Amino acid sequence: QKYKSFSVELVGELNHMAWLKHGAPPRRVLLGGLLALALASSASGQGEVCSPAMEVEIATTAAREPPLPGVFPGTERPKLILAQDIDWPPYAYLGVPPESDFDVAGFGHDVAHGMGDLCGIDITTVQTAWDDCWNAGKIGDKLASGHFHACMTFTHTMGQRNRFVEFSWGILQSNKPAGLLARVSNGVPEVNGMSDLSGKTIVDVVGWAPTSDTLAMVENKCTKQRFATDFTMLTPETPKGQNPNDVALKMLLNGTADAMWVYADQAKNYQCVEGVTPEWDCDMWARWKTDFAYIQTGLYGHVYNGTTLTLSKKGSGVRDIVNPCLQKFMETKAYYDICVKHDLVAACYPNAHFPASEASGYTHEKPTSELTTTCADGYCPCPSG
Repeated sequence: QKYKSFSVELVGELNHMAWLKHGAPPRRVLLGGLLALALASSASGQGEVCSPAMEVEIATTAAREPPLPGVFPGTERPKLILAQDIDWPPYAYLGVPPESDFDVAGFGHDVAHGMGDLCGIDITTVQTAWDDCWNAGKIGDKLASGHFHACMTFTHTMGQRNRFVEFSWGILQSNKPAGLLARVSNGVPEVNGMSDLSGKTIVDVVGWAPTSDTLAMVENKCTKQRFATDFTMLTPETPKGQNPNDVALKMLLNGTADAMWVYADQAKNYQCVEGVTPEWDCDMWARWKTDFAYIQTGLYGHVYNGTTLTLSKKGSGVRDIVNPCLQKFMETKAYYDICVKHDLVAACYPNAHFPASEASGYTHEKPTSELTTTCADGYCPCPSG
């Protein structure tokens, strides 16, 4: 069949406000353009001439945030979808009345929305599994495939994460030191703080910081030397629906591992108290101070920064949207109020609204060599002698 010539004139507009002058919203014009192209193609296929030339204006508004499939982009201002899980209080948890009607909640959630309100960024916070963001040494599948723009409250660690993702600035100081848990018998750790871990088996909390590759970067706070390099690091697969912290702790308690590489405050944060909706095994973590305790605390050699607001795909540009606004928000009283709400004042970056006397006194932030606690407190000191 012979195709006749036809013409469609496409006029690009770079500025969204230009559509107001023409009196047609972008969506209507785009749909009209698609219809015109379809009609032109149909007419040419029937051997007819499209006349006169059709003029179609197509909006090409500059991107305000990285595009996501199935999500209408921001038009007047950026729109960001930020994800979190609900098993890490006070950073990320399930909000219950009166705070929230069972929506996602936490320090990261509050900072994100406060920042958005200040700077005119539309923020949507959603729930996802942490391993959708970061999992077993690589970027999580959902973050990589664009289910959301970024994940919240990840620690900016050294090592493997930086090959896949980029981080915003920190919303907390370097308040997330690593630690080592070990089994305790009759008040004495089976592996003590003087151990260089040579020949030992260590279990990692897969998908969480500190990542498995960073134990080799930190210093034993009792010996002032790095750990040996011949330990075995286990990175167990987490069965669907289970918490990676529970999986690792179970392997420590049943003797599969000699020590557990984990946040130095994780055991404290996983004590089930009133007002917490646990997504972990309360009974197992309640054995802290009796059957297991920390033998190393205050390990900071694995991080570039503390808790950050966003972890996003490397090169996505999300942090370029977030950082300027985040800097402004962290100078406000609203930031201080959020720190007070979540009992994180000592870990927050102080501004003019913070009392001058606030200072960190958290046990987990202190190096093991400075501890005056005992294993019965959950934090074993360096062995004497």
